[in-house]
Amino acid sequence: MVSLLYYWRPLYNDFGVSGMSAVMTVIAVFEFRVGASLSKSLNKGFATLLAGVLGVGAEHTTRLFGEKGEPFALGLLVFLLATTSSFTRFCPRIKARYDYGVLIFILTFTLVSVSGYRVDQQLLQMAHQTVSTVVIGAASCIIISIFVCPVWAGEDLHKLIASNLKNLANYLEGFESEYFQDSVDELMKGGATASEGDKAVLLQGYKTVLNSENDEESLANFARWEPGHGLFPFRHPWKQYLKIGALARQCAYHIEALNGHIVNYSYIQAPIEFRYRIRESTTKMNSESSKALQALATAIKTMTDPSAANSHVEMSKTAINELEIALKADSIVLENADLLAIIPIASVTSMLIEITRCVEKICESVHELSCLAHFKSVVEPSVSPEKPQLLHRGRIKPLLDGDSSTDHVTITVPATSNMNIGPMENEISEVPKDSQRLGL
Repeated sequence: MVSLLYYWRPLYNDFGVSGMSAVMTVIAVFEFRVGASLSKSLNKGFATLLAGVLGVGAEHTTRLFGEKGEPFALGLLVFLLATTSSFTRFCPRIKARYDYGVLIFILTFTLVSVSGYRVDQQLLQMAHQTVSTVVIGAASCIIISIFVCPVWAGEDLHKLIASNLKNLANYLEGFESEYFQDSVDELMKGGATASEGDKAVLLQGYKTVLNSENDEESLANFARWEPGHGLFPFRHPWKQYLKIGALARQCAYHIEALNGHIVNYSYIQAPIEFRYRIRESTTKMNSESSKALQALATAIKTMTDPSAANSHVEMSKTAINELEIALKADSIVLENADLLAIIPIASVTSMLIEITRCVEKICESVHELSCLAHFKSVVEPSVSPEKPQLLHRGRIKPLLDGDSSTDHVTITVPATSNMNIGPMENEISEVPKDSQRLGL
């Protein structure tokens, strides 16, 4: 479409050879995701405009130095601006968001200022045509990216973080069935081990989390450029996703160390008494951490309140306390046991504790994201305002003072009722015996 600026004669008469700048702009700035296209388009557009204005201003300023001094002044000005711009690219924040714009600024300013020294009369026209064609090419990319099958970087980042947490949860769930077997004999025989395909899936899951740092930072950078869309407003807290991703990687590093103990089956080397003492608490710790990560992944994916994970986190912390109590109570067994046989399972237990603490930090970060992004609350199913259910239905004839003819209280229960009268009997039994005599 933009090549018509060069091939269609009416437009070629207006833009001339500069029409190729629009084609080059589309090739340079058009990207797969909306944020990437917007980032490059805006960087190139503003950099070209600023460089064109400064280039024309530099040309007119250096003329004040005369015919002999003009080339030296122009060369010095180009050197200073190009050098300053090049060193600003080394700043991390500038490089992350404006590196492409600084590069375009250097190229355009050098082109306009140096070319203007030889083509004096056509300098302003050339700058105008260059800026116009760049704006046309960039605007075309932005329109196509947003309105024709848009792929949003923010949405991809959102799904990536949720997927990473789910991968960690799946690994812990698989680790529980692989390491904490129901039967030690089956474990020794190798009959209860997981299949090789399952192991490969688990390994690939947490490895994906370890290698996702570059993708997360790139997607977060592009997401900042995107306009508000769907459930993601313009000021969405994308930095919080990076914080959750960093904590997920920290958890994945502990899992990578933990993964090395699966093949060795060091669990069966420890004394049986010691194993059974810590088995319940370690299994509970691992299981609750997995459930907490599952709940957090679901909360992020659906953008709902992550309070469902709180109970699992608390139960995993309780399991740590129970483990400490069990170890203190098992001090006699530890003294008589082989230290080398206990060290492997102690290492596994220690890594599970670190994973549990990482899950707690992840839960806190997800709660913070929920507050910043205004996740919707999970509405509990409302109870219809029905009349309270009566356990017994009957008639009571109370004992009246001064009525000598009545010496008991009568309770009449319909014969068709299938209700249990036990609770009513308990209530009746609480009436003081000396106040009145009861008869059914």
